[in-house]
Amino acid sequence: MHESIMEQLWQTSHLQGGNLTYVEQLFETYLTDPNAIPEEWRSYFDQLPSVEGGAGRDVDHSVIREQFEHIARNQRFLSGGVPANATSSSDKKQIRVLQLINAFRFRGHQESKLDPLGVWQRKPVEDLDPRFHELGDSDMDLEFQTGSLNFGSESMKLGDIVEGLRKTYCESIGAEYMHVVDTRIKRWFQQRMEPVRSRPEYEVETRKHILERLVAAEGLEKYLGSRYPGVKRFGLEGGESLIPCLDELIQRAGSYGAKEIVLGMAHRGRLNVLVNTLGKNPRELFDEFEGKKLADYGSGDVKYHQGFSSNVMTPGGEVHLAMAFNP
Repeated sequence: MHESIMEQLWQTSHLQGGNLTYVEQLFETYLTDPNAIPEEWRSYFDQLPSVEGGAGRDVDHSVIREQFEHIARNQRFLSGGVPANATSSSDKKQIRVLQLINAFRFRGHQESKLDPLGVWQRKPVEDLDPRFHELGDSDMDLEFQTGSLNFGSESMKLGDIVEGLRKTYCESIGAEYMHVVDTRIKRWFQQRMEPVRSRPEYEVETRKHILERLVAAEGLEKYLGSRYPGVKRFGLEGGESLIPCLDELIQRAGSYGAKEIVLGMAHRGRLNVLVNTLGKNPRELFDEFEGKKLADYGSGDVKYHQGFSSNVMTPGGEVHLAMAFNP
């Protein structure tokens, strides 16, 4: 019995209703930054037909959905005497503002200030320029709805929106998170970054503690790299923020009543966590690098498989930490 064409398609296609959200997220990422998605998907989207009667380029549908939600919420305020063309023009600009907000969320990190010496030459991201979205200087004093932007107001002047977006996404902290499929996770980042413009008001002592933890993490990696240059290492370079993050997690867990925390971890950064989080004596680590311990095991990375345990004091009392052996 011959199968119908539709049956063959159903058996071979990976595009199903169950992963519709994933594919839609990929397409929205493609519209903002084609290079941010896998090559095979980029090639597939490139082959999609252009929109008839339009500029030939689709737009992020999440922005359109937000605009329709905005219209539905505010429909009672619309006056019947407003000319249809005026409302249409206003709505078009509103959509462009929401697209600009989305552009900063997607690509703002590409203009973050990571070079205090100013020696890094890079091209500006055109999506972050209001003119790319057909918004000019005359629009800066106009008020627009902020959509899902967490700036504490449902409407703001465009100039204030742009200034706030640059402070949030283009300063010394650049967050790249819009590739995440789960909308709840994206909202989690936005709700913590946007209200404070990526500058949380920590107490001075908290800032000093974070700095001390970062310096300890970086210092250990630099020391091991300079003292044992020929020894295979799986360092934490580039991920030193793991140490203050773990410290905060442990302290907060203890304040909620946790009494024991068991960690499982691969090679990369493991030694740094053992020393700076669990409190392993650095001298023992140096002996392992110099072959004074574990010599009978015959493997150069045995030190990355060792477990360790200790007790740490937290606001809720003592918490037992255990790093499981890495098989």
